[in-house]
Amino acid sequence: MMRALYTAATGMAAQQRNIDTTANNLANVNTTGYKKSKVHFQDLLYHNERTAGVPSSVSTQVPVGIHVGHGVKFIGTEKIHTQGNLENTGNDLDLSIDGHGFFQILKPNGMIGYTRDGHFNIDGMGRLVTNDGMLMDPEINIPAESRIIEIGFDGTVTVFLRDETMPEAIGSIHLARLQNHAGLTPIGKNLYVSTPASGNPIVDAPGSNSMGTITQGFLERSNVSLVEEMVNMITSQRAFEVNSKAIQSADEMLKNTNNLVR
Repeated sequence: MMRALYTAATGMAAQQRNIDTTANNLANVNTTGYKKSKVHFQDLLYHNERTAGVPSSVSTQVPVGIHVGHGVKFIGTEKIHTQGNLENTGNDLDLSIDGHGFFQILKPNGMIGYTRDGHFNIDGMGRLVTNDGMLMDPEINIPAESRIIEIGFDGTVTVFLRDETMPEAIGSIHLARLQNHAGLTPIGKNLYVSTPASGNPIVDAPGSNSMGTITQGFLERSNVSLVEEMVNMITSQRAFEVNSKAIQSADEMLKNTNNLVR
């Protein structure tokens, strides 16, 4: 009877983790470039009271075994890197990636972060930066006298200076993709960092070598589906309740067993 108490407790803990993940997805439904998370579970060890195939007589064998499980455990949270919808903002410094790839961001510690959030600004030195002031890598400098900024599908950045009628190329945006996107570690601020599981980044121009293209004036929205997350939340809530009922039932059975000796 005690096994049921601990088994159901693992189920409650697992569903609590599921609710936590769902809540984070819902909280970021309007976060630019956010990728939803999915929780993965794994069943625990089994107590094998009888193995299938053991002899039951001289000429027969047991067709099925007796295996008693010990519950469930949480093994990982995977980011689902499907593309979100693109929203037209009309802002020249809003960029979206149509296809595979990440923008490269130079963090203050010198490491490279990766993001799908293409909302950029210009700092006091004319450099393209994120909302937190981190530089795009490679660095893009916009001249102060620029009146029009154009960014092509291939990442080429051109500007029209104040009195000129012909564009001038000032740099190029490069994207990075990794062997295993699910292996990236989210660190907040819409950034990911690479890990040994994600593999080494492949850096190339947009539109080449399976890299996505850049669309100016658009932002990629979150890929969170409200309907799907609400269904997940209801399912997790009901599973949590059922596991709590299992604990109550086991407790009642223990209580009845104790009363037999009185």
